Amino acid sequence: MRTSIATVSLSGALTEKLTAAARAGFDGVEVFENDLLASSLAPEEVRARCADLGLGIDLYQPMRDIEGVPEAEFRRNLRRAAHKFRVMRRLGADTVLVCSSVSPLAVDDDELAASQLRRLAELADGFGIRVAYEALAWGRHVSTYDHAWRIVEAADHPALGTCLDSFHILARGSDPKGIADIPGEKIFFLQLADAPLMAMDVLQWSRHYRCFPGQGGFDVAGLVGQVLRTGYRGPLSLEVFNDVFRQAEAGPTAVDALRSLLVLQEALGLTAPPPPVVPTGVAFAELVTPDAEPVAGILEALGFARTARHRGKPVDLWQQGEARVLLNTGPGVRRDGTQLAAVGLESPDPAGAARRAESLLAPVLPRRRAPRDVLLDAVAAPDGTELFFCATDRPGLPSWTGDFESTGGTGQAAPGAGGVRRIDHLALTQPWHQFDEATLFHRSVLGLGAQESVDVADPYGLLRSRAVTDADGNVRIALGVGPAPDADGGGRAQHIAFATDDVVAAARRFRAAGGRLLPIPANYYDDLAARYEFGEGELEELRDLGVLYDREAGGAFRHCYTETVGRVFFELVQRDGGYRGYGAANAPVRLAAQRGRGV
Repeated sequence: MRTSIATVSLSGALTEKLTAAARAGFDGVEVFENDLLASSLAPEEVRARCADLGLGIDLYQPMRDIEGVPEAEFRRNLRRAAHKFRVMRRLGADTVLVCSSVSPLAVDDDELAASQLRRLAELADGFGIRVAYEALAWGRHVSTYDHAWRIVEAADHPALGTCLDSFHILARGSDPKGIADIPGEKIFFLQLADAPLMAMDVLQWSRHYRCFPGQGGFDVAGLVGQVLRTGYRGPLSLEVFNDVFRQAEAGPTAVDALRSLLVLQEALGLTAPPPPVVPTGVAFAELVTPDAEPVAGILEALGFARTARHRGKPVDLWQQGEARVLLNTGPGVRRDGTQLAAVGLESPDPAGAARRAESLLAPVLPRRRAPRDVLLDAVAAPDGTELFFCATDRPGLPSWTGDFESTGGTGQAAPGAGGVRRIDHLALTQPWHQFDEATLFHRSVLGLGAQESVDVADPYGLLRSRAVTDADGNVRIALGVGPAPDADGGGRAQHIAFATDDVVAAARRFRAAGGRLLPIPANYYDDLAARYEFGEGELEELRDLGVLYDREAGGAFRHCYTETVGRVFFELVQRDGGYRGYGAANAPVRLAAQRGRGV
């Protein structure tokens, strides 16, 4: 179907918004009146710019406080409308959005509202313009879509129809099944927005917290399905008011927006992109660093061995069990500290995973490779992390390990208790303006399921986290965004969590090998003693090592942290009894401890 986006959904001047929408691949735009009024371009120039970019102008919006008012006021409204219709003719737009009135002058009289909207439609028809009447969720007298439709139906004019907006419908808890009573030809426009489920004033909710479909808690696909069954064949258009989007760069936001519509159309069976290929594990995590020695020292103390080196690049493979870490000290590495730059994901079909990613607008990454290097498919996540689709040592498929030559290390898990088995999860801190985009990306491109968002207290604000995972928990990625970003939009340390069957033994071995664990305040353990019962000496052991503890209905979680190198630290985790979380209750303590040590 045709795709469109309201200019109010993007940041910047009108020309920047139009360019971003066109480059992302939208077919059209809704021109928000304030964007036109603030533009130095005449309506004819905006029309020409859109034509040059291949964009149609699908809607001009909004006209406010028109109907249900005293006659003298309505005559003034008609005068105002005639002026706007002349502007729309110059602009090349043939549909105008009229919002249900919030004017204190409006009266609760459907018959009056219908007669005045009919007169407005007669005026619009003379200009070749259609009027799409929309119920605002906070409208003074008309706040539901079915009420708006009854008024449109009573007005009975061919140039008057209704506009359906998913936010206004779903935020009020209205049942979209009633949309079936509206003839498709009388639905002049469909606006889409999702939103997180929040208990707050609907106007503030609408103005600040809308997001793209698939990023919130509404069943937008179900609503659109109801609309399509009426025979509606107009555009799917995004109208999103969001404080973050209005500050973020327009180009990436537009790409994120179009991706949301591609995923929506797939869910509705309107398109059939390559199906998602869900990763089955983490092949490796790649750290880039100007100085490998501090990181190598930590890995060695954790029981890792340097098992291989890349044939043509300064990249070492460190391994223990199925956990693999690449250390890259190449000349292109940033000099401001160690960072997690790439993740290898085990994939049942690496080529299929790459096709899926490309179809959903994930940028495919070119690789500088020597003739003998293995060809790997890779894409960039929204935060810039490189994602490689891997088939590690799988017969008949190219394996990234073919680029490495053995150094003689075994990489086997350390004998006895406390050995690292695999990578349990990765924690990736997102730029402040890309958290919702990252969630949609990992869900739609990688096929991972998203858990509920969690807010945890940081000494300087709140840290928001949302985990994405496969059904079996073999791939776990915790996406986070926190307060006080650096100038580059980042600033938060990322980390790699290693799974072990005995975190206490692992912590003892790490400390005995010279490793330093993050110190945890004694107050934490005093509180732990009040909340849980432990066996004799167990709590003292946790306190001595700085091991944190959490429990849920499914089991228990023990975990501890190394000190931070650059922007990376490591975590040792032990999951017992089907525990599926990440120790969120302990995050404030960990964050405070790291803040106290300059992180």
